[in-house]
Amino acid sequence: MIPEFADPEAPSLPLWLVRAGDSAPEIPSEVEPLAANWAKAQGFSGKPGQLCLLPSAEGGLGGALFGLGPQPKAGETPGRERFPLARAAAALPAGNWHLANRPQGLDLAQAVLGWLFAQYRFDRYKRIEAQAARLVCPQELDRERLIAMAAGEYLARDLINTPASDMGPDELEQAARNLAIRHGAGIEVIRGDDLIARNFPMIHAVGRAGAQPPRLIDIRFPGTGPRLTLVGKGVCFDTGGLDIKPPASMALMKKDMGGAANVLGLAETLARLGLHRDMQLRLLIPAVENGISANAFRPGDILTSRKGPTVEVNNTDAEGRLVLADALALADEEAPDLLISMATLTGAARVALGPDLAPLFCDDDGSAATIQHAGLAHADPVWRLPFWEPYEAMIEPAIADLDNAPSGGFAGAITAALFLRRFTGQARCYAHFDIYGWQPAAAPGRPKGGAGQGMRAILHALPDLLS
Repeated sequence: MIPEFADPEAPSLPLWLVRAGDSAPEIPSEVEPLAANWAKAQGFSGKPGQLCLLPSAEGGLGGALFGLGPQPKAGETPGRERFPLARAAAALPAGNWHLANRPQGLDLAQAVLGWLFAQYRFDRYKRIEAQAARLVCPQELDRERLIAMAAGEYLARDLINTPASDMGPDELEQAARNLAIRHGAGIEVIRGDDLIARNFPMIHAVGRAGAQPPRLIDIRFPGTGPRLTLVGKGVCFDTGGLDIKPPASMALMKKDMGGAANVLGLAETLARLGLHRDMQLRLLIPAVENGISANAFRPGDILTSRKGPTVEVNNTDAEGRLVLADALALADEEAPDLLISMATLTGAARVALGPDLAPLFCDDDGSAATIQHAGLAHADPVWRLPFWEPYEAMIEPAIADLDNAPSGGFAGAITAALFLRRFTGQARCYAHFDIYGWQPAAAPGRPKGGAGQGMRAILHALPDLLS
């Protein structure tokens, strides 16, 4: 589906955004007295998410009040909801609406973006009624920028929500090709045994037991300037391999290509905004299924990576870092100015930070601070975790250079990030995001299901990161 605003020339009803005052709601003076008295009689207080429909003089629907809660104090942390206005989007009656006022302390662009996010529906397999209330984009906002960010989010959600029966490596490749066609990018795909001939042995090893051949998808956008390379984990389904997952752990493994979905979504936004022209944007997606068959890679196997270090496979369910390692090694050979990997990589990240916060790993303090600040400012939070040097010994087994799954279970997100860092070194800056890619319970603007994480944090940080 395509994110859309209401036609600004069409009739629309006013939506008043109201702060909760100390003793009474701060209803704007422009609201007709009859409507204001009606709101008071209905017990409208301006508390967060409260909606009050207003009558017109003729007895019809004349508008609505929506509560934002008290005026935030300076330096106050964000509330429980990232996109409070999205509640109005879901609750208002059908029709076109416009924001009739601009309360102090409201991030208008973020509020309107939340409304667009609330419009999303995944209706490929089931008829779902489209959201009836549509918003007129405020004139002072950059309409196309908001649509571009929503389009990137929609793309990521669609890809993640699609089950593996319809989103295997073949279909993920097609989604990448569609993106390249839309925006005039070049694409090369290395498949099957050609991965061995072209020196991507770990991508081949992980994916060779899948129902569809493994592959490496390489997209280059036209542009000049600093090099930005995005690497996304594209494990379209993860059984765990021979170290098979229990059923409960396998239930959501269609989302194990969430890293790929997020880099494709980010690229969609960058291309729609034309920002790719001011950089050399490249996407690398190792697309595989971690399946079970006679030719599946085994616990105890030693794999030789593209970069050269050998890897002992101590758990076939730690496959994401193996396919990313070969892709990162290729990316690093060009010494990009900024190299970013995104992956649904470790359960340890969820234990540490839960589903809302994606761990960010980056050795450059300034870049890490820029990304984290941008994420918090634009309702796309990430949280920095360290590349902790003392844990390097944990990923060094006895008979190979590296261990893909250190025993003990401690610091799993950090040891996975340290493993990936071993395959970089030429890039001016490397950042890794261990995302979840899934919204476990519906929230305003964030329906249950596939979710973007880190895309807008990166988008808003890029001007500083690539300067």
